[in-house]
Amino acid sequence: MPKKFAARTSVEQVEEGQDLAPKFDAEGLIPAVTTDATSGELLMVGYMNAEALNKTIETGEAHYWSRSRKALWHKGATSGLVQKVKELMIDDDQDCVWLKVDVQGGASCHVGYRTCFYRRIPLGKVAKPLEFTLTEKVFDPKKVYGEAPNPTQL
Repeated sequence: MPKKFAARTSVEQVEEGQDLAPKFDAEGLIPAVTTDATSGELLMVGYMNAEALNKTIETGEAHYWSRSRKALWHKGATSGLVQKVKELMIDDDQDCVWLKVDVQGGASCHVGYRTCFYRRIPLGKVAKPLEFTLTEKVFDPKKVYGEAPNPTQL
C-alpha cells in the first residue's frame, strides 16, 4: 500500500518540520536529481510521481516517472543498471529530491554513457557545436534495448 505523505499545512512544517510533505507540480511530478554516492558525479535528472517516490522509499532502488512513456519506470529493470539508493534527500521547500546512488553496471544513461551529462555547451557569443566530455560508452544500447526509438517519440 502506498505511503501517504503529510499534508502541507504551513511554511514552518514544510521547511523546519519532520513531516515528508512533497510538493508535486500540476502534472503530479517532482524533479529528482541523481548523483553517484561515492564521487558526487551528476548522473541524471528525472521526475517522480507519488508512486515512484513511494517505491523508491520502500525498495531502496530508484523508480521514476517516464514522461515520454507515461509510465512508472524502475531504473535498471530492462538494462540491469539498477540504481541502489544510499541516501535520499529532499530540499527545503520539499519540491525536489536528491538521490545518492550506487549504480549496478556503472552507467545511468540509456545512450550508453556513465552519465546523461556527456556533452558540454561551449560558452561565448559565437554558437559552437556541443563538445563530448565522454567518448566511451559503458554498454551498447542496441544490445540492451533493441533499435533506437523513432525520432518522433523524442
